[in-house]
Amino acid sequence: MSRPLVTRLTDLAAYVAVRVAICFVQALPRGTCERWAHSLSHVLANRMRIRRGVVRENLRIAFPDMTAAEQRETARAMWEHLLLMVVEIAHANRVIHKTNWRQHLRIHGMEEMVRLFWLDRPKVILSGHYGNFELAAYLFGLFGLRIFSVARELDNPLLDRFVTRFRESRGQIILPKKGSAPDVALVLEENGAIGLLGDQSAGPKGCWVDFFGRPASVHKAIGVFALSASAPVLVCSATRRGGLFDFDLRLEGVADPADGTPETGDLQSLSQWYTTILENAIRREPGQYWWVHRRWRSPPRKARVTRPAA
Repeated sequence: MSRPLVTRLTDLAAYVAVRVAICFVQALPRGTCERWAHSLSHVLANRMRIRRGVVRENLRIAFPDMTAAEQRETARAMWEHLLLMVVEIAHANRVIHKTNWRQHLRIHGMEEMVRLFWLDRPKVILSGHYGNFELAAYLFGLFGLRIFSVARELDNPLLDRFVTRFRESRGQIILPKKGSAPDVALVLEENGAIGLLGDQSAGPKGCWVDFFGRPASVHKAIGVFALSASAPVLVCSATRRGGLFDFDLRLEGVADPADGTPETGDLQSLSQWYTTILENAIRREPGQYWWVHRRWRSPPRKARVTRPAA
């Protein structure tokens, strides 16, 4: 269906504005971008107060013992992290190459990660809105690891194509979130790797798990894909150590249905396992999580959950 003229003009204006902003960022020295990100994070967190209520409420839920000053600093650090993500995405093609990635990246669990990636079996790669997950997928492509990532299409088709070009510039393949189940099944059947974000709310019909001590909904499809294909689930993260392009890439945890361990016993157990893994990673660097989105919704009464004993 053709989009209304006003909508198309609005999309075009937004696209042009974003492209101009990206060109501006690319033209600036990275050190200048880093200083501006630090300064602007104070404005976004304390002056403009964008989604401040959501951020503060999420931090109150996740870290009830955090002081007001600590909440403010975590919120500011989150905005700085998000701004640095934009800078890194804008500069990635010029900065990180096959010959110099070791200058920017430290890989924890590299041997296990490589072994699992090259198994002649299907794989499910999970991350969350934590660290620079966009750059992590980009780096996997740089290493020659082909991942089919499921991502929601942006409402603006011009911006969607622009973002997709970056995501696919090093070999990653983007599958649209809506209607991609047959494509995902085919990738897994051919022993490929599927990339997913494991902390997106699935609404009342999702699988309810404990996340920071409160019920949160996750998509059942993640566990269904892994269990039906007997695919190992790898939870990965890419967190910033210091400034721009200085990252720790970690294999946070692995669950393999072929091992018959309790975490892969059923959909609920697997969903809770990877949610707990993500939570533990976020606790390590809370300023690098996207507290701006409403992760907790009101669950149905029957969805109340209790975290399994460690």
